[in-house]
Amino acid sequence: MKILLTGGTGLIGSALVNQWLDNHKLIVLSRSAAKVKALFSDRVQAVTALADVDFNTVDAVVNLAGEPIVGKRWSEAQKLRLCHSRWDITEQLVSAIKAAQTPPKVLLSGSAVGIYGRQQSQLISEDFSNFHAEFSQQLCQRWEELALAASGPATRVCVLRTGIVLANNGGALQKMLPPFKAGLGGKIGTGEQFMSWIHINDMLRLIDFLLQHPTLNGAFNATAPQPVTNAEFSQTLAKVLHRPALLPMPAFVLRLLFGEMADLLLTGQRVIPTNLLKAGFEFQFNTLQPALKALQAT
Repeated sequence: MKILLTGGTGLIGSALVNQWLDNHKLIVLSRSAAKVKALFSDRVQAVTALADVDFNTVDAVVNLAGEPIVGKRWSEAQKLRLCHSRWDITEQLVSAIKAAQTPPKVLLSGSAVGIYGRQQSQLISEDFSNFHAEFSQQLCQRWEELALAASGPATRVCVLRTGIVLANNGGALQKMLPPFKAGLGGKIGTGEQFMSWIHINDMLRLIDFLLQHPTLNGAFNATAPQPVTNAEFSQTLAKVLHRPALLPMPAFVLRLLFGEMADLLLTGQRVIPTNLLKAGFEFQFNTLQPALKALQAT
């Protein structure tokens, strides 16, 4: 296949490129062609503008671009960056797909479990619609609506409602490991909030699965079948690292540090990947401890 990727230098995108290099022709959209070349040499085509891509020759588009949502306080300016780094490129991709005579057969577009907003302990599948209105939910809902506008007779759209991606070389786990390795880890707030997680290998496999199955479209929860509470996550990570997990992070400290963004860590959703399981996708890592052990072994 000839595949166009946005966000191809991020955690998931760069892993996808490395997985697909030998089997597909890849175009990576990036603000920095030099960064793409440094990561992947000349084995991918780097473009800095969608105008440089002939969408009539592209088989699939994988849209993962977006400013990292965790890391900076959500000032009004940062909220705008978070939104427009996702919305604008998605809108441009959809316009290019619709304008093509022979458009790409599939658009796989990013989203997140944040679309559900903060929820309690009920299990949430893709048909859940009682969203809790808040910033992350509004960001994701608009992001999905823009992507789904590309749906048509020639193009199917899958949106990836991604949970916490567990990987060694980036993402949430990389930030958590130093305090936990030092024996300074612990639950966040009450620890009762659910964490919907996925091992990076399963994330890559499900994207490939959706790419290869032409009957699949709509929303897919990109999360492992067994979400856990934050307290359980903390205890499991500490156990895998052979460290105690005795130092909880009080909610008020997080709010002092991160403001509104702290809510991402203090609240959660108990999400299950119903649509992927129905479609026959088999997770390599269903439960947390083997997933964390596998990452520690690599």
